[in-house]
This record gives sequence, structure tokens and C-alpha cells, in this order.
Amino acid sequence: MKMSPRILSVALLLLCISLSTQVRARFPIKPVPLCCNTVSPDDVSSLITGNPEIQHAHGKCVHALIFKSKQDREKLCVDPKAAWVQKYMK
Repeated sequence: MKMSPRILSVALLLLCISLSTQVRARFPIKPVPLCCNTVSPDDVSSLITGNPEIQHAHGKCVHALIFKSKQDREKLCVDPKAAWVQKYMK
């Protein structure tokens, strides 16, 4: 059985597309997390859960503590120097 180069090329292209789709489904691309460029001094202790991530200042990013909200796991950027944060962290 002899295949023409055109059919072989199309078959290889479809195979590559199929494989890349399967790899992408198995290892989804994660979005690059954005940094905090402002912080809130407001007491949000009733809205947060767990321990914060520490973000150091670099570029447009400011020094911040990043907490996750209890309800929708949204990231909240807070001022690490705020009085309520100091009490919360003890």
C-alpha cells in the first residue's frame, strides 16, 4: 500500500494535534498569578482563612500578605503593618 506524501503529512499533523490536546488536558496551563500592587488596611480577619503568603516588593508589586477568603478562596492583599494583622498573626 503506497501513501501519497500529502496524505501522510495530513495524518502526521492530525496525530500531533491529537497528542498535544491530550497533554494539555492532562497538564492544564496554570495562569501566572498576579501580584498585589495595593494593599488594604481594613480588618478582614472574619473573611480569611489559613496562613498568608508573603509577597516582597518588586517592580509594581508591593510588600503584602496574601490571604485566601473563606467563601470563594479569592486572594486578599493586606498591609502586613496593619494593627489587626499583627494581632491575627500572634
